[in-house]
Amino acid sequence: MELSIPLWFEIGTYVVLGLILAFDIVLAYRRPHIPSTRESALWIAFYVVLALIFAGLLALLGDVEHASQFVAGWLTEYSLSVDNLFVFLLIMGRFSVPRKYQQELLMVGIIIALVLRGIFILLGAALIENFSWIFYLFGLFLIYTAANQAFTGHDDETANENRLIGFLRKRVAITDRFEGAKLRTTVDSRRVFTPVLIVLIALGTTDLVFALDSIPAIFGITQLPFLVFTANVFALMGLRQLYFLLGDLIDKLVYLKYGIAFILAFIGVKLFLHALHTNELPFINGGQNVLGAPDISTMTSLGVIVGAMAVAVVASLIKLRSDRRKGIGIDHDAIDEDAGAE
Repeated sequence: MELSIPLWFEIGTYVVLGLILAFDIVLAYRRPHIPSTRESALWIAFYVVLALIFAGLLALLGDVEHASQFVAGWLTEYSLSVDNLFVFLLIMGRFSVPRKYQQELLMVGIIIALVLRGIFILLGAALIENFSWIFYLFGLFLIYTAANQAFTGHDDETANENRLIGFLRKRVAITDRFEGAKLRTTVDSRRVFTPVLIVLIALGTTDLVFALDSIPAIFGITQLPFLVFTANVFALMGLRQLYFLLGDLIDKLVYLKYGIAFILAFIGVKLFLHALHTNELPFINGGQNVLGAPDISTMTSLGVIVGAMAVAVVASLIKLRSDRRKGIGIDHDAIDEDAGAE
């Protein structure tokens, strides 16, 4: 079913989102600082309310079904972006990026993510338009990604990245010292790159991996490029502030990856069932649609996505509270040193 909205609304949406992102970029570079908890929370609340207003306008100018698809897609992309954020946190820690300059680099990472996702959205839409059987591949890919998400750690994902960084260090002059957020500096009258280059490459490769996961996931919710793109933009807006708001708490949401894995597996199954409804492969049901296959509604998808994330977050917080009561994760040596100093 096509989305029928005025052209001015679609163009206006792109203009408004572009202006907001431009303002966020200027803010990040003109005022490099560590956002306070209050500042981060207010910005995130603003972006969430903005997304909900957009969904309301979609329902008003279009229909409730497409508004629901946007919300489901936005929440799916938001959950995957939080996982992306966890890897950003690892990258910043591994390269000891000064906290004051992290938001500038995060902004670059978010821009790279937007560009990559835009490219994959166009590519995905073209594939869907010409090859309906691509839903089978998308579904199997998401199920594989879900298993990988559940049974491997983020540390395993950095092996190829470390090889790339090692390759760069051998062939490109890179200093070990940061010069603010500058990409290049002068050492002994020689122009060299700062570690910012490595951080940006690490962020870029991470964005590429997550774009490969997130685009098939959103196409499992809606196939309309306008909704796919806006859901991604709204999910990535406020990611910089969320990084500073959650901080080390992201590392403690131990069950989050299982919630995300469940969502990816669910959407993978949904895509596979959708492929059966639009089947054209001759070796499946003689190339005819499998009309008896279950059809998962958008509202069901929305409920599963919200439920999976809620259960994962609540379970993680309960475990965190239980571990604190038992003294697990507390640095007793540091406590003893502090007591001795007093």
